[in-house]
Amino acid sequence: MSNVSKASCSVKKKRVYRVKNWSAYNQALIARGSLTLWVDASVVSSWYYEGPSQRGAQYTYSDQAIEMALTLRRLLNLGLRQTQGFVESLWTLMGLDEVLAVPDYSTLSRRQADLTIALPVRPTDGPMDLVVDSTGLKVYGEGEWTARQHGASTRRTWRKLHLGINADTQDIVAQQMTDAYGDDARQLKPLLAQVKTPVTRCYADGAYDRWHVHRRLAYPPAQQAAPIEAIIPPCENAQHRKRKRRYRHIEARNQRVADMKKRGRKKWKQQSGYHRRSLVETAMARFKRIVGPQLQARAWKRQQVEVKIGCGLLNRFTPLGMPQSYKVES
Repeated sequence: MSNVSKASCSVKKKRVYRVKNWSAYNQALIARGSLTLWVDASVVSSWYYEGPSQRGAQYTYSDQAIEMALTLRRLLNLGLRQTQGFVESLWTLMGLDEVLAVPDYSTLSRRQADLTIALPVRPTDGPMDLVVDSTGLKVYGEGEWTARQHGASTRRTWRKLHLGINADTQDIVAQQMTDAYGDDARQLKPLLAQVKTPVTRCYADGAYDRWHVHRRLAYPPAQQAAPIEAIIPPCENAQHRKRKRRYRHIEARNQRVADMKKRGRKKWKQQSGYHRRSLVETAMARFKRIVGPQLQARAWKRQQVEVKIGCGLLNRFTPLGMPQSYKVES
């Protein structure tokens, strides 16, 4: 047998997956296009600001009105001026153009920096499994193909989006934006602070194999009732750490190092359920495909609000229906 034929025989056949709930998922995809997800009676009734007075000029529009306009902007990838025109035409079609005024583009830009947004997260009956990871979002600069062909310019700027996913519902329960040099492991603490539901296990890749991460999971914040089990693979040359006093996080990591050396890395991943970490990879891919891989805002505070709006947008889509796949046996 020739070398070419031997090489072709050694190549593993690609796994094939199919969606088993296609009918329900198809209806969910159709429902995503409904404007009633963002424009309903509650938005119309609370369009104008009715909160307490403040120093200086008073707000005309409520936070809910500004959030709706900015959500439509992010969903449809519109500019601020286009967003103003879109909402004006929407009110005209609904017969509300003489009742409700529309915030202009400068108002939307100014209010975006100080907007407070709460992520719409579905409540769970019991503890949850948390999956964390990060991805990059481009601010401005050439695309990846242009950068590979002609080199990257000095104006290519990125932001890192750190996500925490509920492994059961696939909702984004925590998010944090940093600059391009933000350390993944350092963002676990602010992510855990945003999670109000008790966490049983935390899945993460090797970038989170840091002692302060294991300490934070073994001694979690006050809202967590019990220590969190860390499903984090140690590095290749990991060694046992010896201490005179016994600490939960040191003993737990030493046990994982021993199990991995005894059973092997592949077997450890299979038995520990490490494959669930792929759920956050799927969430990041959905964010870039639905919301977009690039930020529109230029100021830091507006970028933070834009990221949170994108996460809330995905959390509105998730309850409508998600695909359930199964492996096709060859």
